[in-house]
Amino acid sequence: MAGKRNSVISSPSSAQPARIKTDTAPIPGVRPSPLDGRPTTSSGTVSLDNLLAGHSGMPLGTSLLIGEHGTTDFAGMLLRYYAAEGLVQGHQIHVLGLHEGWQADLPGISNKSGSSSKPEASSAEKMKIAWRYESLGSAGAARDREAQKVQNASNAGDTAPFCHSFDLTKRLSPSDVKGQISFHQSMIIPNPRAQQTSPLKLFIRDLSLKLTNSSPTSVHRVIVPNLLSPTMYSSSSSLPQEVLQFLHALRALLRQYSKNLTILLTLPLSLYPRTTGLSRWMELLCDGVLEFIPLQSTTIHKPPPSSKSESKDDETVQGLVKVHSLPIFHEKGGGSHSSLDDQSFSLSRSKGLIIKPFYLPPADGEENETKPGDSGKPATDF
Repeated sequence: MAGKRNSVISSPSSAQPARIKTDTAPIPGVRPSPLDGRPTTSSGTVSLDNLLAGHSGMPLGTSLLIGEHGTTDFAGMLLRYYAAEGLVQGHQIHVLGLHEGWQADLPGISNKSGSSSKPEASSAEKMKIAWRYESLGSAGAARDREAQKVQNASNAGDTAPFCHSFDLTKRLSPSDVKGQISFHQSMIIPNPRAQQTSPLKLFIRDLSLKLTNSSPTSVHRVIVPNLLSPTMYSSSSSLPQEVLQFLHALRALLRQYSKNLTILLTLPLSLYPRTTGLSRWMELLCDGVLEFIPLQSTTIHKPPPSSKSESKDDETVQGLVKVHSLPIFHEKGGGSHSSLDDQSFSLSRSKGLIIKPFYLPPADGEENETKPGDSGKPATDF
């Protein structure tokens, strides 16, 4: 009787537990971060992906604000790469303030194949070795092993490149376009007889509607170029209450659709310098902030002729990049502190915009040897 009391009464339906299908197809252009496994997508520029706190891409649900001084348009080139990468991967692109002819200026895919796959493979191998040694004796060894499994699964199942190589001398062909792009106006003709809605609020309403009606696996990219520029936005949009509510609404959509949306914005710092309160509030409402400082033609740095480089296009430093904040850079997200140092950028037709650490060149005739008495101390005779 004791055995019958302790026996578990089972029904035929519960004899075999139901198996839940977990085989989900990978989303094109999205892979887990090597740091914590959060989904990331490429910005279209390999050097910019490597700069984003070690996530090797732009984490979904984040925004990046790029401010640029002067009248150059280097930040606009990043927008073109960002849009071209999204169209090739099949993402949905939402552009504010630009006309439809802007799509014809997007760079085409370069003929060089495998340019981005080899560095990714080598970095993955280095990450494997680093995790094997760093996780020994640590409390987070199990978490590192799970992240490594996710990374290996994504690398094994993903055959398409994560970041394509684009050529500025070519244009994106219709056969390579898999996604869709939509343009939204940023200026309206004032009509005193009718109460008109702000174009920024109309953009938020349309974007929210498309995000609600889209598939859960679809990825959306939002492009906001030259925010508050008087040539692209009406005077009412530059009011603090308008632009701050606009950025608050974008931030709310990022948090609501944290696995489907990324935003890239540019800001003319010559009109809105970082010392103003409005610009600082705009930076606080964005997850990452970069500052582009183009150099004048007389101060452009070129390495000495004796130095060897892979390409002549990479020899000219055309400006500096200051990293003020990065997406998902905190005590839980991790990241590399070296990316916060001053960087430089150079633009080439074949490799696009390249961001790399900035080093001052050695002065001509500089000697490291010091003679007794040169440092201000009296020479000592032995």
